[in-house]
Amino acid sequence: MSVKDLVHWRDPKKSGVVFGLSLLTLLSLAAFSVISVISYLLLALLCVTITFRIYKSVVQAVQKSNDGHPFKALMEKDVSIPPETFHKHVDVSLTYINRFLKQMSKLFLVEDLIDSLKLAVVMWLLTYVGAVFNGITILILADILLFAVPPFYEKNKTQIDRYMEIARTQVNTTMAKLQEKLPGAVKRTKAE
Repeated sequence: MSVKDLVHWRDPKKSGVVFGLSLLTLLSLAAFSVISVISYLLLALLCVTITFRIYKSVVQAVQKSNDGHPFKALMEKDVSIPPETFHKHVDVSLTYINRFLKQMSKLFLVEDLIDSLKLAVVMWLLTYVGAVFNGITILILADILLFAVPPFYEKNKTQIDRYMEIARTQVNTTMAKLQEKLPGAVKRTKAE
């Protein structure tokens, strides 16, 4: 099952479990430190596995069977990461990091005045968001929106797309007027 299927609630049981666990983890992080949350999660997992191992051992002793270790199949699995896979993921990550760094240098060195001004406005707005919310609250809201917006959009796609097109046209018109009036703004062509 892909992430897209999860957030579109194709399988409500799986989506509900993922949403519930992600929200529970984020709410736990809001109340406790990261170290405490990780320790409690690992302790809970360890309690479950130890309890299951003891239960299976008791069942084997009562039934006088010799089934062996209940996690034998899992212990025999190879959990190591092949070097090729690791290098492939590092290379992909490096591509994104380099693209990000190049874009940041363009923005902060004002290659395009309009783009740099957009970044300035976004950062200014984020100062107000940061004054109201802390990071974990924003992550909780993002988690809720991630699971709530896609089904809402699917149900109201036509109306939303129509209003988005109106807004996009208005923004493009305003940006074109700004580019004409600001000195030093890079003129964009339709191809860009």
